[in-house]
Amino acid sequence: MSTPALPLLSLSDDELGIITLLRTDLQQARFGLELLDSYFNGEQLVRDLGISIPPQLKGLHTVIGWPRIGVESLEARLDLEGFRWSDGSDAADLEAIVEANNLLDESSLAHLDALTYGREYVTVGSADDPDAPPIITYESPLDMTMIWDARLRVPLYALRESTDRLTYGLAPDDKLVTLYLPDQTIHAVEDSGGWVVLDRDEHRMGAVPVVRLANRQRTADRVGKSEITPEVMSITDAACRRLMGMEVASEFFGAPARYILGASESAFQDAEGNTKSAWETYIGRVLALERDEDGNVPQVGTFPAHDPSGQTKIIDLYARIMASQLSVAPHVLGYSSDNPASADAIRFADNSQIKKAERRIRRFSAGHREEMRLAMWMWTGRQPERRIECMWRNPATPTVAAQVDATVKLIQAGLLPPESDVALEMAGLTEDQRRRVQAERARAGGAAAGRGLLDRLADLGGEDGPDEEPEGLTDGDAGL
Repeated sequence: MSTPALPLLSLSDDELGIITLLRTDLQQARFGLELLDSYFNGEQLVRDLGISIPPQLKGLHTVIGWPRIGVESLEARLDLEGFRWSDGSDAADLEAIVEANNLLDESSLAHLDALTYGREYVTVGSADDPDAPPIITYESPLDMTMIWDARLRVPLYALRESTDRLTYGLAPDDKLVTLYLPDQTIHAVEDSGGWVVLDRDEHRMGAVPVVRLANRQRTADRVGKSEITPEVMSITDAACRRLMGMEVASEFFGAPARYILGASESAFQDAEGNTKSAWETYIGRVLALERDEDGNVPQVGTFPAHDPSGQTKIIDLYARIMASQLSVAPHVLGYSSDNPASADAIRFADNSQIKKAERRIRRFSAGHREEMRLAMWMWTGRQPERRIECMWRNPATPTVAAQVDATVKLIQAGLLPPESDVALEMAGLTEDQRRRVQAERARAGGAAAGRGLLDRLADLGGEDGPDEEPEGLTDGDAGL
């Protein structure tokens, strides 16, 4: 009679099936994600057409960083500044979670991955100390995937392959995975005999503590798409090939070719009668040729040198096309014209990217609110009843004078109270600056109230006049 396996130390058949399904999905998506990563890092292999590149220069590699510039330019407009409760109540609990996980800095990494790969994952887990805030981590789609319920808009299962094996003292060849289920999180390792469960975190939430930050979603594609589109990759390859052609041309045609008519054989030999190399002939005696037996001087001429201006014009064309694909101003990609763009033209060119950034803020805000909701749920044991709001810096980056002027006009029109935190936010102050202003207002208010009380007491003390004695004092007391 066989002994049944303990559920704590082994995986059930359903859990094994889910792991197999998710690992297959992770492996199938890895090649495409690594291709996007290579374009972001400038490590892609540009396909040679086999026409203009000689075999000696097959190892030449040119890089143009337009995909990285476009992605980082958009990510630079996505600055998460904090979280707050929508009813304006004290958000000390939210701030504790943010500080414990360094979310404001880590979120920029998550946004960069989401724009590059098309998606990023957020996991929420219990801390070792029950009183400590939950642990929130951002995970690359190279190591994590999930199964999504499009109708309910919630994850069903999620899987992460971890490289941090030191936590459990594993060998380098051991495969550590974390399976996220609605009621528990399972850490398991694969060995020769199958999967061994290392830990089960039974949170009993009834929800998978994983959030996906997806970029450029569609109704039929909730996984998300990268900002490095096939059009961007194609133009990048074309520009790299053009740069490679310029490098080849500089090698072959950098020095202008010369021709000699009517020269004797001795002009191409050294003093011992040995034939000189082409380079020695080029830089040597061709400038001091002797007359032939008829007394004629050999005719020397030069072919026109290679002009790279035609190639640079094509690269400028690629830069303008790429600028439209990435929604950036052409000068961001290095394109410049004889007539510099005006300030209004530059602002107009940024409008498309500003609108794109606003859409990304709306999409990513949903994910960040959900991660904070799950963290509060796991920390307190119940779902928060109040709505959580994300605070972002204005992606349009207007001037300080314009922001302050607009805020002052709203206050003067009576639409905003002067002491409102909203007015400080519209004026462009950061979250830390707004806190300092509120604290200074409180101190200034307390000081003003204290001065008013002292003035009132002074007025009350002087109502009887300087020559009148206060009531209740004897002659002796007055003399004192």
